[in-house]
Amino acid sequence: MKRGLDLLPVELLADVTECLKVLAHPLRLRIVDILMQAELPVHEIARLCRLATHQTSEHLRLLQGRGLLASQRRGRAVYYRVADPRLPALLGCIRSTCGARAKPGRRPEARPGKTGRGTHV
Repeated sequence: MKRGLDLLPVELLADVTECLKVLAHPLRLRIVDILMQAELPVHEIARLCRLATHQTSEHLRLLQGRGLLASQRRGRAVYYRVADPRLPALLGCIRSTCGARAKPGRRPEARPGKTGRGTHV
């Protein structure tokens, strides 16, 4: 066994694990991908994800709870944006390592026999 291994602290690994658990959902990754490109209101994010607004709001709440997203009320609409500067690099890593294995034409939120509507959070 090698001595002097440069291991990550357990506390950091625990924090990263909780963050990855929140991101470990195709629709949440889709939401992050969308918000890296534009700051948008909930109803627009819902439309792009093909979800009901209340389902989208729950996904957004979980992402915001981990500090990954931030929101701002503008009149009656709530706009969301990426708050964690590490997310673009993480999504870039996902694209570069997992993107080549994705099946062409398959939407990330799609499941066999499902349309993506009514997907549980």
